[in-house]
Amino acid sequence: MITVRQAQIDDYDDVEYFYCDLIDSMKESAYKPDWVMGVYPTERLLKEAISNETLYLAYLGNDLAGAMIVNHACEPEYETVKWQVDAKKNEVAIIHLLGVAPAFQGQSVARQMAAYVIEKCRKNAIKAIRLDVLKKNIPAAKLYLSAGFTYIDSVKIYYEDTGLTDFLLYELAL
Repeated sequence: MITVRQAQIDDYDDVEYFYCDLIDSMKESAYKPDWVMGVYPTERLLKEAISNETLYLAYLGNDLAGAMIVNHACEPEYETVKWQVDAKKNEVAIIHLLGVAPAFQGQSVARQMAAYVIEKCRKNAIKAIRLDVLKKNIPAAKLYLSAGFTYIDSVKIYYEDTGLTDFLLYELAL
């Protein structure tokens, strides 16, 4: 069972190491997220997420097992699709940068992190949770489908780390 908490500013070094280690370990993976440290995520993004209380850390015992950002920010392409739930921006949570440390992959950490977000959003009257996944990231797509998310559409989104790439959009109506 994981424990999830909001990151604090003194967690920054651990968070940076976490993402560096994750990105490095995924370089040879068939389903890598294509994140590039310093491009996505940036130091500024991570520090702003900590400051805004939107960066969450998942622990197994004393070990940092996972991290994610949950906020209301989405790419403009999200506005081009027909979502299941008609909601204002502040009524929708967006999951970003959900990652699991290499040593803890395959231990349901990501599933438990998704369950944490779902429960937190239900308690805070959020109407829907949305996210995008690289089209080639089959394990992430399967995870979100098994957690109750619905595939909505496929769109091209430009990110600094991936360029213009196909992404799958998912939504969970709450």
